[in-house]
Amino acid sequence: MVDNFSSGRRRFLGTAAVGLGALEFGLSSLARADDDLPHAVAAVPTAGKADASFGTIKQVDAGLLNVGYAEAGPANGPVVILLHGWPYDIHSYVDVAPLLAAKGYRVIVPYVRGHGTTRFLDANTLRNGQQSAVALDTIALMDALKIDQAILAGYDWGSRTACVIAALWPERCKGIVSANGYIINNLDFNKHPLPPEAEHAWWYQFYFATERGKAGLEANRRDLAKLMWHQFSPKWSFDDATFERTATAYDNPDYVAIVVHNYRWRLSLAQGEQRYDMFEERLAHAPVIPVPAITIDGDANGVVPATDGKGYARKFSGKYAHRIVSGAGHNLPQEAPRAFADAVLEVASY
Repeated sequence: MVDNFSSGRRRFLGTAAVGLGALEFGLSSLARADDDLPHAVAAVPTAGKADASFGTIKQVDAGLLNVGYAEAGPANGPVVILLHGWPYDIHSYVDVAPLLAAKGYRVIVPYVRGHGTTRFLDANTLRNGQQSAVALDTIALMDALKIDQAILAGYDWGSRTACVIAALWPERCKGIVSANGYIINNLDFNKHPLPPEAEHAWWYQFYFATERGKAGLEANRRDLAKLMWHQFSPKWSFDDATFERTATAYDNPDYVAIVVHNYRWRLSLAQGEQRYDMFEERLAHAPVIPVPAITIDGDANGVVPATDGKGYARKFSGKYAHRIVSGAGHNLPQEAPRAFADAVLEVASY
């Protein structure tokens, strides 16, 4: 478990994290030549307490899924879609959504496939967690809700979805906020090893690559997720009610299948589907993201240490800024909702 970093160890893992990002999009030297990359230190995060709720969760058929989602703000406002990661759920945004709604935005917060009240429409559909499949779920949701264009903001799996949509379907995306940068997966480059200490932070991915790991996730959904919360965000002081509010999302009948397939697919240990091959082929070339973008890191992230953003800055050809949130870990919007909301509002102004 990651707790306190020495400055030397933080520098080492930060370098390794940039290496991982480079492997994911297939390039090892993307540093921007100038030294004045937009960069700021944002506010200290808040404590995690279950004081807020989304209220009624809506459901809509969209593509392969019946999607559960929360909604806030005026129905005719500009749209922001907030995308959660693993092992979390829509409540990562329970304090972000009202901040954006108060500014006049229509905020949509969907459960990703395999989580919460989202269900597959067909029992025979492959429980597929590959990146383009998950991204197309968001496109299908936009179509179902008659949303032509939105700002997309996310962290972890949600960041990847935002990056994929912005790269492949930029006409649907007004701008993005992406925690941990440009994190589109490239399967060939994911086969390259990282230094051992960096690999250690990703132990759960290797665990899920085994049948024992799959059985462990099935048997210990909550305990494993809580362990991840502590590892990923060592400075975040969340209470039991906050964790339990999210943990019900793990009761989804497809949770284990989606999580395991997602991580096995990244390591080329599970096949994707042919219907997504054309998209994965384009993503393998690390397409540039042309829409306005803000990347954002927490400087207390226990799995992906913060960087200055220069390692992937050239992957964003539109107006771009990088932010660091002091004291925040991996679940950045829940730990620092004001800083995350401010990033969304900033990219909306570009």
